[in-house]
Amino acid sequence: MYNFNNLTIIIVTFLTDKKTLLNCLNSIDQRVKVLVIENSSKFKEKQFFTNKFKNLKIFCTGKNLGYGGGNNFGLKKAKTDYAIILNPDTILDKFFFKNLVPLLKNRNFSLIGCELADNKSYVTGGFFDTQKNQSFRDNFFKKKRLNLTKVDWVTGSSMLLNLKKIKLKNIFDENFFLYFEEFDFCQKLKKQNFSVLLCKSLKIYHLGFKSSNLSVHDFKKEADKLRNWHWMWSQFYYYKKNYGFLNAFSRSIGKLVNSFLKAFFYLLIFDQRNKNKYLYRCLGLLSSMLGSKSYYRGKFFN
Repeated sequence: MYNFNNLTIIIVTFLTDKKTLLNCLNSIDQRVKVLVIENSSKFKEKQFFTNKFKNLKIFCTGKNLGYGGGNNFGLKKAKTDYAIILNPDTILDKFFFKNLVPLLKNRNFSLIGCELADNKSYVTGGFFDTQKNQSFRDNFFKKKRLNLTKVDWVTGSSMLLNLKKIKLKNIFDENFFLYFEEFDFCQKLKKQNFSVLLCKSLKIYHLGFKSSNLSVHDFKKEADKLRNWHWMWSQFYYYKKNYGFLNAFSRSIGKLVNSFLKAFFYLLIFDQRNKNKYLYRCLGLLSSMLGSKSYYRGKFFN
């Protein structure tokens, strides 16, 4: 029987509600080391979780480092050759660890992404070349595939890393606070000729946007502002870093104008929700184009 002594699962949380995290942890084999990295100065339910899960350790970063910074923090505390980065709003399929064993025994991989269970539309990996990626997506659910498919990138909600091969001081670029960190990381691996794979037998259920949840007035509104601001900031920064400023500018100038016009339109018709959506997209993109850091946190996310 495989004992999983050489594997650590890292879960970065920020005000994650108890039920969401509990469902995630209950889906993890008790033999696997788990590090929960709370992106703040206090984890309120620490005693409850450490009493219930003997394989669990909880660390607080002291402040919100974002997805990349929180995972870098956790990866530096992992003492194993293999690590799984896992969002707290995920649940692992019941056959996940059984299907994981051959991969860990083989060891001939750098990064492996997981697929969504009961999914017939969303692809969790792909290619940086637009035409190749579209063809891959169009045929993904039509063709019979091998268990492992070589791709350029995988999504960051669940990733298996071979830390013996990926010897980087920081896995993720901490200039990103939210969005595009995993794509940037996969770009780095591709440039170094490391393989990125998508595994159809490693399946997860992903709830989506449940990683942070605070029951206070305006939390959802502030979360939407944060997401829209960073979606555009990170997008421009990613393209500028990997393809150059002119490429990023040509991709983004239309989005900047479109966001500004939509924000103005929704202001005129008193649609506050959509006005904020496009206003914060416009502000995030403009900040990134001007070379500003990803500073925006809102009221609840420091």
